[in-house]
Amino acid sequence: MGIHVVTLEGASRHIDSSAIGKLRSELRGPLLTADDDGYDQARRIWNAMIDKRPALIARCAGAADVMRAVRFAADHELLLSVKGGGHNVAGTAVCEGGLMIDLSRMKSAWVDPGRRVARAEPGLLWQELDHETQAFGLATTGGVVGETGIAGLVLGGGVGWLVRKHGMSCDNLLSADVVTADGRLVRASAATHDDLFWALRGGGGNFGVVTSFELGLHEVGPVLGGLIVHPRAAAADVIRFHRDFVRSAPEELTSYVGILTTPDGMPVVALASCYCGDLAAGERAVRPMREFGKPVLDDLRPRPYAEVQAMMGGGFPWGRRNYWKSSFLANVNDATVDTIVAHASSMSPLSAIVLEYYGGAASRVPAGATAFPHRDAALNLLILGQWENAADDAAQIGWVRSFWEALRPWSSAAVYMNALSDGEGEDRVRAAYGANYARLAAVKNRYDPHNLFRSNQNVRPLAAAAS
Repeated sequence: MGIHVVTLEGASRHIDSSAIGKLRSELRGPLLTADDDGYDQARRIWNAMIDKRPALIARCAGAADVMRAVRFAADHELLLSVKGGGHNVAGTAVCEGGLMIDLSRMKSAWVDPGRRVARAEPGLLWQELDHETQAFGLATTGGVVGETGIAGLVLGGGVGWLVRKHGMSCDNLLSADVVTADGRLVRASAATHDDLFWALRGGGGNFGVVTSFELGLHEVGPVLGGLIVHPRAAAADVIRFHRDFVRSAPEELTSYVGILTTPDGMPVVALASCYCGDLAAGERAVRPMREFGKPVLDDLRPRPYAEVQAMMGGGFPWGRRNYWKSSFLANVNDATVDTIVAHASSMSPLSAIVLEYYGGAASRVPAGATAFPHRDAALNLLILGQWENAADDAAQIGWVRSFWEALRPWSSAAVYMNALSDGEGEDRVRAAYGANYARLAAVKNRYDPHNLFRSNQNVRPLAAAAS
């Protein structure tokens, strides 16, 4: 008796029940197979397009469980994936026929308000970490949707409402405890394993399983945040206004444009903003947005930071089918705007188009200082295809791809790694890592020469890349 598994090379192999039983006895958390209660729930992730069935799911309770599971995967040459929050659109958290390391139960957080530091386990969602840090009036850059997992966002770079003032999520990483491919637990920081520390800040899950993140925090009290909503017919004018407005906006203000449909079916264009400084200064800073055009809603007001983190979650719930593409745009001229507006007219009511503006603190970090390379990119355009029925897959994916192709004349060819969908291809993966790819491959060669951690936007070790 036993189970069939898929190896790193894609072959099917039998593992007998005694080996599985031994692993189960050595873990503090449960080890699940398809016959166990909770298996289907554990393999479920945010993007309903992903429906893979691991042979084994190790629901780790701590670093010791992770170490043992990694050694088991390496010893048996198993295809391995790692699930934190399970919110990534590419669905790399789940593998077919291999071993999935599930970190979602590892949710401890410790906050040192005096040092302004948090230590957080990888199963935490940003809204859960915010709950702990905001008790002390502190926060760090953590996405725009509270249900996003901290692990994937930090390792992929990490943008959010605080990015212009406090940098990217990875810029706030101070150290990480990492289980490497040989099953060791090491501390990566500027002082120890500094090459690994560099790679973790934007290189994704290529180098090991992070079991603890140490993050720098900042004073973030009540913010000025919310939406200013205009009718869809004003989309071109709103985008052009906002393009010009953000060029001189203070770094405390992060502001995006979204083209979407309201829950009651109204097509709109919205300015989504967060000012994380003095509220009176914030009111002066956002006045041009309030005074532009004829909005149907102005809900930009003082509110807790955690409330801003939660305001977009309803538009991106679990259980929908998602396919995304994104591009850092070199510029947003009038022709770009016209192309965006034209494609918005044919999108699904559940889909969205988002123009994210960065700059500020994130842009002052040198491109080679962390693995995230795109420091001069001021604008990322996200095409967020979202729908409910599998019968609509071809049409919705086709819309996203045709839109993205139409934007190529204004694209910088760079891409944000966390926005890549499944099956994007090696060229797009290399574009995500940019000029840092070769250095990442060298770090990969040192810490994961056999590419055990390959269920991700994969950086291949040098030997594999040359073959």
